[in-house]
Amino acid sequence: AQVAESGGGLVQPGGSLRLSCAASGSIFKINDMGWYRQAPGKQRELVALITSGGLTNYADSVKGRFTSSRDNAKNTVTLQMNSLKPEDTAVYYCYVRLNYLRDYAENYWGQGTQVTVSS
Repeated sequence: AQVAESGGGLVQPGGSLRLSCAASGSIFKINDMGWYRQAPGKQRELVALITSGGLTNYADSVKGRFTSSRDNAKNTVTLQMNSLKPEDTAVYYCYVRLNYLRDYAENYWGQGTQVTVSS
């Protein structure tokens, strides 16, 4: 299986960006889908995670500004980021935990996409 992201770029503070991610290949079942980010000199952190049941968990720092959604029919997940702040600057990674066979699950990561918030 593979995970591919799109979106990202440079935006001014207060602006918006949308990230998209698609899982493809050998997929029996997708479990969690979501987003992590890593800023320079910091550890990778959770941004948003959606369970297979549709429950979404957001980092406190993005609640009310970011919205993540998934389309189970298309195996996609998106991250709509509004009211962006300079501290949101990071490389954003799509995360997918899926079963590639009935009894075998693995974590998959996208290649990462740069989001820079600066005036």
